[in-house]
Amino acid sequence: MQTLATKDYIVFFLYFIIIVGYGFWIYNRKKKAQTSSNDYFLAEGSLTWWAIGASLIASNISAEQFIGMSGSGFKMGLAIATYEWMAAITLVIVAIFFMPVYLKNKIFTMPQYLKQRYNGNVAMIMAVFWLLLYVLVNLTSILYLGALAISSISGLNITLCMIFLAVFAVMITLGGMKVIGYTDVIQVFFLILGGLITTYLALNLVATEFGSDGVINGFTIMRDKADDHFHMIFDKTNPNYMDLPGLSVLIGGMLIINLNYWGCNQYITQRALGADLKTARGGILFAAFLKLLMPIIVVLPGIAAYVLYQNGHFQTEMLQDGSVNPDRAYPILLNLLPVGLKGLSFAALTAAIVASLAGKANSIATIFTLDVYKEKINVEASEKKLVNIGKLTIITAMIIAVVVAPFLGIDKKGGFQYIQEYTGFVSPGVFAMFILGFFWKKTTSNAALFATIGGFILSIIFKFMPAFVDLSFLNPMGFAVPNANGVYEIPFIDRMGFVFLICVIGMYFISIYETKKGVQTNGLEVDKTMFKMSPSFTVGMLVIVAVTAALYTVFW
Repeated sequence: MQTLATKDYIVFFLYFIIIVGYGFWIYNRKKKAQTSSNDYFLAEGSLTWWAIGASLIASNISAEQFIGMSGSGFKMGLAIATYEWMAAITLVIVAIFFMPVYLKNKIFTMPQYLKQRYNGNVAMIMAVFWLLLYVLVNLTSILYLGALAISSISGLNITLCMIFLAVFAVMITLGGMKVIGYTDVIQVFFLILGGLITTYLALNLVATEFGSDGVINGFTIMRDKADDHFHMIFDKTNPNYMDLPGLSVLIGGMLIINLNYWGCNQYITQRALGADLKTARGGILFAAFLKLLMPIIVVLPGIAAYVLYQNGHFQTEMLQDGSVNPDRAYPILLNLLPVGLKGLSFAALTAAIVASLAGKANSIATIFTLDVYKEKINVEASEKKLVNIGKLTIITAMIIAVVVAPFLGIDKKGGFQYIQEYTGFVSPGVFAMFILGFFWKKTTSNAALFATIGGFILSIIFKFMPAFVDLSFLNPMGFAVPNANGVYEIPFIDRMGFVFLICVIGMYFISIYETKKGVQTNGLEVDKTMFKMSPSFTVGMLVIVAVTAALYTVFW
């Protein structure tokens, strides 16, 4: 049976005490300001660039990366790192073009943006949708996958693990965004340190297995023994093409996934919305540098596990219900760590899970309190009342997640795919609505509704179209490949690209028609001077672009 030794528990509890103790210290220091709703939800004006950057990464990296992305590394190799490396480029775009628009127009929540730019109906529809998505897809999957991973390492009951994670996250979240932002700095330290140790030992294991030593030799052996796992761009014959369809990971649907996630997502943008533009951009740039490092922590261990598996190791441990489950790769590696280091890596994994849960719960509370409760339920609510409603929302959302998570089949689908597929049904329409709303003042409210509702319907049509229409004519262009039954399907990343284009075209014609009829629009305040970059930011941006280009060139 897999359990943690006493030393591992000591290391883990030290981490727990440090995080909670630091959180309480920050909370007590800032307690006087906690009656302000903007201060509670956004930490207005008090997060530094490094706290913003660390918080962005801590909120983003969770069980679906450590477990799901390592599993994808085992299955398909380094190509899954495109989610991380393209995110670095996306963060640069968000810093340059999105943040100035949000901050200039004093936008604090995504539904507030929609109300300001379109109307209250669009904002309320999206507020309810985001609440359902965040609670029933994101919060549940992070909680359940995290508990599954911790259970497999510690041997503790999965329900007990879920309750522990939920309580831990609530303790941090109730302190507001200041506590989340500053404890995330420590969380990221544990996350990166523990993650790097796991990667170091995994590469050493590979080297030792083949009569060598050292991480450099381990990496060289991995490239030699699993050359097919070190290509970023797949061709149509690759069995994983449905997940990562060729050049679409560079210039197609992957950009929509990332721009929607990093630029139009309350959960993420919230970290920077309480800062000035220079601080927000600095934090986002710092997060972009960290994203370039993430595949070392979350993908390379999966490839190492694959090489060891191919050489006869983990033959029974990787099995689940009679077949190989790639998501077991990371927990198996953690169980090989020496006593003490296993506790540190266990703390790193817990840090990633708890930070993501805290960030997601805070965003749920922000949207419900500021965009639903204050707008529709109690317009005259005091600042103190709003803060208390936010805290109650956090506890309620976490209880719902603990209760429903075991019934959603998250572990059957694979956590990373579960989140990508269900958010992918709405991402194209939402992103189209945001991007045209930003930069084209003629965009109308009905056009936004078309993108939101029509985009969702189109995504469903594209999903089930192969059952009724022969799509083999798209194969020469790489937009359809045969599944196990010989039926040609469109990869979901390409589906998102198609839906986005249709939404933009539809929005254009609806807006042109309505403005000719005299419909007035609420254009945002946007001018060219907003997008001017400082010299230091420009240098950092060029370094990130150059490093990303080099990585794709080397591992093409």
